[in-house]
Amino acid sequence: MSEGHPVRRALLAVYDKTGIVELAQGLRELDVEFVSSGGTAATLRAAGLDVTEVAEVTGSPEMLDGRVKTLHPKIHAGLLADRRNEDHVAQLREHGIDPFDLVVVNLYPFRETVASGATPDDVIEKIDIGGPAMIRAAAKNFESVGVVVSPDRYGSVLDEITRERGLTRATRAALAAEAFAHTAAYDVAIARWFAERGTPDGMLPGFAGLALAKISDLRYGENPHQRGALYWEVGGPGVLGGAEVLQGKEMSFNNWLDTWAAYDLVIGLPEGACVIVKHNNPCGAAARETCAASYAAAFECDSVSAFGGIVAFHAVCDASAADAMRDIFTEVVVAPGYSDEALAAFATRPNLRVVRAPLERVTSLDVRTIPGGALVQDVDVMGESRSDFQVVSSREPSAQEWQDLLLAWTIGWRVKSNTIVFVRDRATVGIGAGQMSRVDASWIAARKAGDRAKGAVLASDAFFPFPDALEVAAEAGCTAVIHPGGSKGDEEVLKSAEAHGMAVVLTGTRHFRH
Repeated sequence: MSEGHPVRRALLAVYDKTGIVELAQGLRELDVEFVSSGGTAATLRAAGLDVTEVAEVTGSPEMLDGRVKTLHPKIHAGLLADRRNEDHVAQLREHGIDPFDLVVVNLYPFRETVASGATPDDVIEKIDIGGPAMIRAAAKNFESVGVVVSPDRYGSVLDEITRERGLTRATRAALAAEAFAHTAAYDVAIARWFAERGTPDGMLPGFAGLALAKISDLRYGENPHQRGALYWEVGGPGVLGGAEVLQGKEMSFNNWLDTWAAYDLVIGLPEGACVIVKHNNPCGAAARETCAASYAAAFECDSVSAFGGIVAFHAVCDASAADAMRDIFTEVVVAPGYSDEALAAFATRPNLRVVRAPLERVTSLDVRTIPGGALVQDVDVMGESRSDFQVVSSREPSAQEWQDLLLAWTIGWRVKSNTIVFVRDRATVGIGAGQMSRVDASWIAARKAGDRAKGAVLASDAFFPFPDALEVAAEAGCTAVIHPGGSKGDEEVLKSAEAHGMAVVLTGTRHFRH
């Protein structure tokens, strides 16, 4: 099929019938002949369209409960014959096989069946065999055949066929690339399902493939000399669980990273909480009664760093919260929803990016690429609670200290290591993040907090190897500490805490974040 060559014969075999009747009606107006499998043929006939069933072409009925329908030379020779090759054309003529010019196929809903909780037998039946075979055959033979795997493509394909009396080579090549990506993603989903089922308890699966499809190019990556693009995991809920950008400038590479860092933490905090992130670390977090009060307290933690930051709310962002943010330059605000009044207020700041995202955290594998491979681990989930913790000091924390300790521990979970977090009255007052030594992190948190450290508590994401970091916090005014424990220096650290009158809580769980 050369450029401009008419589409005379099409193979239509789709599970998802969306738009197929409209496509077929448009093709029929161009005198295209249809060959279809049983379900698609019935749908087209119900719409008043003539269609030849696959079984009429092959001379063989559908077999094995539909497992065998299209796997036949009269179908696949019609898909694979390269019409630039005179010998291929002669063989078609010899065997009475008509070639296909267009193939429209989509596949059984394997991922959706798995997500529904179906039985293994039902899942197995949704592994498409004939569909991928037809798609791959047509895509391989794109010089002669156009292949369409998405209803989203029907309109543009029909328009081009109508305008050009066929599909251009450039379009056929682009459609082939989409087709191979489609079957590759489908196979990844199947391979992951089998790998996860066949993996012994407590082990990571033997296959952890990802299928990523580009949503859009970004202006650049982390820096202007780096290319950047946004991808989504095929078959998943979408970026940030299906986030929508409601207004503002184009989201940058760093905007997306920081927005996830802010939202990932705020989801783990109480309703009404606010987190402000700068350079992938929280610079303020609070869990007060309202979004506005939480924002004000989070901002106060480090008002310098909050300039140009990302703000996340664990509640619908209302007019009061929007008003609290009015005079502060902010790159992105993300929340599960917005009041009409808040959206109206944000509309007066057209450069502000407003993102709506569901309050859901994806808990699949954490995959980090390195040259030539990847490191794969479980996502670090904050699964522990107060009942799991042990008070080892002679003094029990007060009710207010407990409240602040639990909040500090949760916030520290999402701060880059080494981490020290100071919290007072349900708000951070100092954060030391990403330091090479824990005492440096403590010095930074103390300096950020200043006098606000008096009466605060602190959390450390890992144990204290020496008392020095704890002593910096104690001298700044902290009254209680929560940390995992497990160091050879635990006894010395506890002794120092007791000397400063501090309550000490051990969690038994470390939350490093590199």
